[in-house]
Amino acid sequence: MSAREIQDEKAIAREMFVQQAAHANADGSASPLRGATICSTKSRRDYTLESTADEFCEAADTSLLPVVRVDAANLTRVLRQLEVIAKRQAPRIAFKARGSIRLLNLADILAVQAEGNYVSLQHRPNPYLVHESLSSMAEKLKPYGFIRIHRSVVVNISAVEEIQPLPTGEYRLRVKGGKEYLVTRTYKHNLRDLAQLWVGSERLCG
Repeated sequence: MSAREIQDEKAIAREMFVQQAAHANADGSASPLRGATICSTKSRRDYTLESTADEFCEAADTSLLPVVRVDAANLTRVLRQLEVIAKRQAPRIAFKARGSIRLLNLADILAVQAEGNYVSLQHRPNPYLVHESLSSMAEKLKPYGFIRIHRSVVVNISAVEEIQPLPTGEYRLRVKGGKEYLVTRTYKHNLRDLAQLWVGSERLCG
């Protein structure tokens, strides 16, 4: 059997298993997939598919498909747990404010502006003042999707909704909520980071 035929049969087998698992999870009754097992053998050429009342087995290349045990109900529960973990691991920022330490999701901060010896975290509904330099904040926030657009402004790229070119060679950004910020020529090259794909022009932000 050719390698292509083996891959095709593997794909068919996996699809059958997923469909049966979904059916078993939907009706909640005793299912042939309860305690289901996907197992592999040492054969690198033969490929067979067996299904019994208690298990589902496919003989496949062990280097490609390790032994895995799957129960439809458990799989659904694990996926839900992973969603919760992902939310808990959303990047956050901690800072002192009014005698306590506040924790905010970085995704909720639209921009950071210099305010003398402080920076203002533009968070809706209320901004927060933090004793930190803008240069220091720009470096700390860069790995989390923030770019500098002005000597006194850093913006969250996920909050930017529109870019407007100006006759001066500068740009104006509009973020969620309608607030606008000026992008000076010194930092306009950072606008390329606002999107992974630019279409319709070779020099949208040149």
